[in-house]
Amino acid sequence: MKIFHVPCLEDNYAYLIIDESTGDAAVVDPVDPEKVILSAEHHSANIKFVLTTHHHWDHAGGNEKMKQLVPGIKVYGGSLDKVKGCTDMVDNGDTLSLGHDVNILALHTPCHTKGHISYYVTGKDGENPAVFTGDTLFVAGCGKFFEGTAEQMHQSLCVTLASLPKPTQVYCGHEYTVKNLEFALTVEPNNEKIQQKLSWARQQRQANLPTIPSTLEEELETNPFMRVTNPEIQEKLGCRSPIDTLREIRNKKDQWRG
Repeated sequence: MKIFHVPCLEDNYAYLIIDESTGDAAVVDPVDPEKVILSAEHHSANIKFVLTTHHHWDHAGGNEKMKQLVPGIKVYGGSLDKVKGCTDMVDNGDTLSLGHDVNILALHTPCHTKGHISYYVTGKDGENPAVFTGDTLFVAGCGKFFEGTAEQMHQSLCVTLASLPKPTQVYCGHEYTVKNLEFALTVEPNNEKIQQKLSWARQQRQANLPTIPSTLEEELETNPFMRVTNPEIQEKLGCRSPIDTLREIRNKKDQWRG
């Protein structure tokens, strides 16, 4: 399988997932439908369906236009999320196939929104899997708790997503990486992996290149929201449990001005 970024709006990413043997494609969060369709044409891909991570307009706002531009297209979205333009609802554990070799597993990852879905995608043997995490997991960060609790975000990040294979490529909904890593350093100033990744991310952005994908392994090493079992972090924040630690880090991030 091949995956291509489609930058949209100010800092969003839509993604094109292509099954190479058939040229069939799925698009994740196509908020700028014309741009996404141009990308598909450029890669000689045939868009079959839309995968919507959650209902916010900067992710689902292109769905109706996609349906106009690609008649008969299916639009998948979480059953609890009232996704605009949704034709087919998905729940945790539902599976889809794309073309000959690509399989997609829906994972319910609530908190940012009640019905947020992350899509775990596998291709041929030997290819690294990918997960499209919308606004639940960012590179070195996580989404604001708009419709959920620290308990839910802990389950989404540290149980559901953390259980995926470590080489899984992480494709998130926004280019927030530099700021997220700058904040991560305030939590763990001596974490060399964060320091190194921040230096790399700054270079990428200066060259106008994406910092995405990350890998699950890198997130477990550098993302403070996925490191809440670390006793040093718990002690620094005066917390006694991973969930309390996650809540406290989110509170600090919400107040942090960088």
